Amino acid sequence: QVQLVESGGGLVQAGGSLRLSCAASGRTFISSVRWFRRPPGKEREFVATISWTSGITYYADSVKGRFTISRDIPKNTAYLQMDALKPEDTAVYYCNAGPGVPTGPYWGQGTQVTVSS
Repeated sequence: QVQLVESGGGLVQAGGSLRLSCAASGRTFISSVRWFRRPPGKEREFVATISWTSGITYYADSVKGRFTISRDIPKNTAYLQMDALKPEDTAVYYCNAGPGVPTGPYWGQGTQVTVSS
């Protein structure tokens, strides 16, 4: 089992930045970490993913060039650096980990990000 705890959400003005954290505990083999988000009234959507071992990353087109996913292996923590935020980035952001496509079996509780115009 892997437990995921997210932090770092909040309220920010358009153009601002936030950094989300996803701390993992339990099994050390995480495989991949992904960030998803659920905008108000919409379906969950993919944001970014990183391979835990290789560090290879992949982003949704909507965040490419603005968001950066990274991981700190000794700390068992993944990050999502969000820059140049837009009101349409407003959503609950979820961390997801483990093997599997398109999602792994482990989810965090979610953290709210609100971007005001």
